[in-house]
Amino acid sequence: MHAVVVKVTISDREAATQGLRDDVIPAVSQAPGFVAGYWTRKEGSDQGLSMAVFESEDAASAAAERVRSMAPDAVNVDDVEVREVVASA
Repeated sequence: MHAVVVKVTISDREAATQGLRDDVIPAVSQAPGFVAGYWTRKEGSDQGLSMAVFESEDAASAAAERVRSMAPDAVNVDDVEVREVVASA
């Protein structure tokens, strides 16, 4: 398995959350090879971090290529990485 790890800066928390729930999560969860996803925000800050896990490196890489185009206007994508999942619980 491989994960797409995304770091973002949020300019409008309410708009970003709505875009995440209405657009991003449905699109990501329907992507080929999707296994699980987690979207987080650091309390008291404008920083977010997400991890979406896919069955293969190819599926994760394809999803990573779409991250910037799927981000809501209230979110600036700071970094996108594809990483191998070496363990899970």
